[in-house]
Amino acid sequence: MLKQSWRRIPLCGLGIDPLTETEVVTFVCRALDAGAGGRIVTPNVDILRQAAADPALRDELAEADLVVADGAPLVWAARLAGTPLPERVAGSDLIWSLSRGLARSGRSVYLLGGEPGTTRLEGAHRAAIALATAYPGLRIAGHASPPYGFDRSAAELDAVCGELIEAKPDLVFVGLGFPRQERLIARLQTDLPGAWFMGCGAAINFVAGDVKRASPVLRKAGLEWLHRLASEPSRLADRYLRRDLPFAARLLAKSAIKRFTG
Repeated sequence: MLKQSWRRIPLCGLGIDPLTETEVVTFVCRALDAGAGGRIVTPNVDILRQAAADPALRDELAEADLVVADGAPLVWAARLAGTPLPERVAGSDLIWSLSRGLARSGRSVYLLGGEPGTTRLEGAHRAAIALATAYPGLRIAGHASPPYGFDRSAAELDAVCGELIEAKPDLVFVGLGFPRQERLIARLQTDLPGAWFMGCGAAINFVAGDVKRASPVLRKAGLEWLHRLASEPSRLADRYLRRDLPFAARLLAKSAIKRFTG
């Protein structure tokens, strides 16, 4: 692994790397050139909330080679605490910028996740086509959108992992939701030590066009969660309104207090 030249910014016991999106892409590309693999995690408010309540989960995240702030409230909290992060680095943006960076040197990606195929191509396949079309130098090592719950079957999990490992990609995007995707990545890293991995949540669905992202205006304002809540209220209302919103308010308040009390 390449040596890091910065110190992580602490938030609720988890260290966040103070990097821009461009710096993340540069770091990963240089690591690949040096033959070093690694793992990126992109905590948002929901992930940070779960990590704050579960020391073992927090330790798992801390072991990642790069930990960057996906949620705008994390950036706001760091600024309030007097230890600012340069910007929000969303996994839904990194899936594009990392693919663009790898395309420059003809490297490959593998996409795991997205909507399983029914009457049309599976989500990961359509996302792969979109990335390859946008960045002609990018090689698609493979793609898979296994059925929901596949990882509860040892045989199905072995089959999916075996196909991915055989493809030998340079970078793997795993969009299965937290923390399932991180635990699958930990398994895969043993067999692909020279590859990079990123748990990307809904990013494959965004790229495939199955889920529409918030407008740039809402993203810049830190309100992308509001767009997603309006799009999927039955699934996300409890998570966003009952759990994440109060946690974010406490995080911001504690950060402000820390700043002014030393």
